[in-house]
Amino acid sequence: MFTRLIRHGRVATILLAATALLVSCGQANKSGEERDTPTSGTIRISVDETYRPLMEAEIKVFESLYKKAHIIAEYKPEADCFRDLLADSSRLIFVTRDFSEEERGYFKEQKITPQSLLLAWDGVALITSHSNPDTILTMDQVRKIMDGSDSTVKRQIVFDNQNSSTVRYVRDSINKGKPLPKDVMAAKTNPEVVDYVAKMKNSIGVIGVSWISDPNDSTSIEFTNKVAVVKVRADYGSEFVKPYQAYIALGSYPLKRGLFFCLKEPYGGLGSGFATFLGSYEGQMIISKFRLFPARLNVVFREANIR
Repeated sequence: MFTRLIRHGRVATILLAATALLVSCGQANKSGEERDTPTSGTIRISVDETYRPLMEAEIKVFESLYKKAHIIAEYKPEADCFRDLLADSSRLIFVTRDFSEEERGYFKEQKITPQSLLLAWDGVALITSHSNPDTILTMDQVRKIMDGSDSTVKRQIVFDNQNSSTVRYVRDSINKGKPLPKDVMAAKTNPEVVDYVAKMKNSIGVIGVSWISDPNDSTSIEFTNKVAVVKVRADYGSEFVKPYQAYIALGSYPLKRGLFFCLKEPYGGLGSGFATFLGSYEGQMIISKFRLFPARLNVVFREANIR
């Protein structure tokens, strides 16, 4: 089940309907087959596995609005999502980073202009066993755990996959390029990380927030019953906080990252339509439900006195 981790490195309805009228009407490709449109047809997309609960909800709502649209999502490590895009097996991917300069250069050579957009601010959650009393960490402690320099307590770090976005995030944003400890483990999925951590007292798991954030989802409830979510303090003098939506938005929770779509589509097809939906009011509200902070909505925070 586990492998040793390698250390290297609401305006959507109107908008989509108008777009569909412009690009549909039996538009066909060179082979004579009818193309997909922003609201109809079938498309395969690749999604970072940490966003599976969120994306399943987005697809369900989109397909309920547009009955002729069918989105087949494959959930996999982030590195594999980018490979799919480069290999033309997916036109649309949802990942935790924008295109790199190297990737944009490659597309430029191919005379392709890809699109990308930040859809939400997300957080990486640290989880541990309920039997582990150490559920509050400073960022300095997190860094020492993740680069293996913490000599006080031996902790087993567990990720979902050796090619996952959480591994890249820890290596690049927390370790600043330093390698992960030799004994870091990788499971196949986020649920397997939860199961492992629940049983092992001194383990610490790294997963996407959406897996533990929906209080109305049975899977999310089950996971939070199994494990404890670690509180993290950004710097001295700040609060210890969990990856709640407001703390992610304000930057109080330090393990923060983005959710992006990256699109390579030569015409206005279903990939464009679905990506537009996620940036619309409806799509952003679904993102909000999963306790990520929607990046395309204007949200104002105000202090409130509770009596």
